[in-house]
Amino acid sequence: MSQNVSELLGASMAKVREMVDANTVVGTPISAGDDTTLIPISKISFAMASGGSDLKPKAAASALPFGGGAGCGVKIVPVAFLVLQGERVRMLPITEPATSTADRLIEQIPELVDRINEMISQYRAEKKVDVDLA
Repeated sequence: MSQNVSELLGASMAKVREMVDANTVVGTPISAGDDTTLIPISKISFAMASGGSDLKPKAAASALPFGGGAGCGVKIVPVAFLVLQGERVRMLPITEPATSTADRLIEQIPELVDRINEMISQYRAEKKVDVDLA
């Protein structure tokens, strides 16, 4: 019986491999124009069950008949996009908004750092222009 159950599990896993590959988790890049590329990121979960039993033979058969089955469920959920803009990379989550203030602040840190860097770059550029004019 263990060989028959093993064959059922092997066939089920082969089908799961056909459905889910690395391109399912990290999707194919999507060009959004003006030097922007989106890469979808997904979460995959699956469940599997199988079982079987040797049945009593009705006649004097040489081998016990086997009855069994297997099932599998796969769930693919998009969770985020990687946004590539020039040399800048950001993660854009596809989730419900954070409920606590601390979670919202943590989610905004990358955007805040980018804005501060832009402000510093502008300030340096303006100071350089003022020095050149003087």
